[in-house]
Amino acid sequence: EMAEGGDVIAENTIQEVLRKALIHDGLARGLREAVKALDRRTALLCVLSKNVTEDAYTRLVEALCKEHGIYLLKVPDGKKLGEWAGLCKYDKDGTPRKVVNCSCVVVREFGEQSEALTELLEYFKKR
Repeated sequence: EMAEGGDVIAENTIQEVLRKALIHDGLARGLREAVKALDRRTALLCVLSKNVTEDAYTRLVEALCKEHGIYLLKVPDGKKLGEWAGLCKYDKDGTPRKVVNCSCVVVREFGEQSEALTELLEYFKKR
């Protein structure tokens, strides 16, 4: 669970929102795609991994989000973010394998309305 500014948003809420966006082809994954979406103001939400080694990268993404008024969430783990963004293969038991680390994911389209999305948008309204 992420706690920023006292509020907490559950990981499974973020995961659900990203999964729905992925199904609707609404995700920009990785730095180049993410920055392009942020720059073009087509981004609705940006999820950034806290374990990014490149400071300039984090600053760029934060600055673009701030400048264009795009929601920004930080998650502790890039591997997990990669899994949520569909950057992995699943074995026959549905266990993720060969998960690719992902530093940044941008949602360009949420897809359908869901409880998780409502919860996420409420979280940002309160901030």
